[in-house]
Amino acid sequence: MTQRWTIIVAGGAGTRMGADVPKQFMLLGDKPVLVHTLDAFHRADPAMGLVVVLPEAHIEMWTQMCKEYATPPHIVAPGGATRYDSVASGLAAVPAEAEVVGVHDGVRPFVNRDVVCRCFAEAAKYGSAVPVIAPVDSFRRVKENGTSEIADRSALRAVQTPQVFDAALLRRAYAEGEGGAGFTDDASVVEALGVEIHLTEGDRLNIKITTPEDMVVGRAVLDKRLCD
Repeated sequence: MTQRWTIIVAGGAGTRMGADVPKQFMLLGDKPVLVHTLDAFHRADPAMGLVVVLPEAHIEMWTQMCKEYATPPHIVAPGGATRYDSVASGLAAVPAEAEVVGVHDGVRPFVNRDVVCRCFAEAAKYGSAVPVIAPVDSFRRVKENGTSEIADRSALRAVQTPQVFDAALLRRAYAEGEGGAGFTDDASVVEALGVEIHLTEGDRLNIKITTPEDMVVGRAVLDKRLCD
């Protein structure tokens, strides 16, 4: 039985993209964004189990795409009203024997093997592993009265996925999460148990595609990888 599983959450409607199809189904090069994402995990670890979480209204579209594009083996689970609900649905589809489970954004198609393998290895050791990168921009913190002050960027990190956890810990966190109110990602759900989150090095090319500008960057990343 596969001990490592990743839940790929692809529930976005793509409103910021302004396209006729959800962003996870948009073509990036010769195949949809979500297919690239599945392929990235299969390349990193061919033995890894994969669960794709989609809105029920999109499952038929995805089924047709899987016939057109050669996708790695995976389970499809229906999404919920919120991301929290969707992850919980995906988690329910993961076999009980799983030992380490990751959660990944379906529109981060460029996650590389080093990040995937490091996150799973460190989660097995520490109970959690969340990839982060140091910001390069300056930040200002806006106060309630409308004024602002400089924020110390050395103390900030931008969070990526996959966020990977001991399977029992992640199941417990979602069982006790009280509907997901106030949670921004899976690390915050687990952190609510009083568990310290282990951070690990991410990758600047592990971008999340949410806007038309991101697609332009994505095509550039894809072209570079095809040339390497």
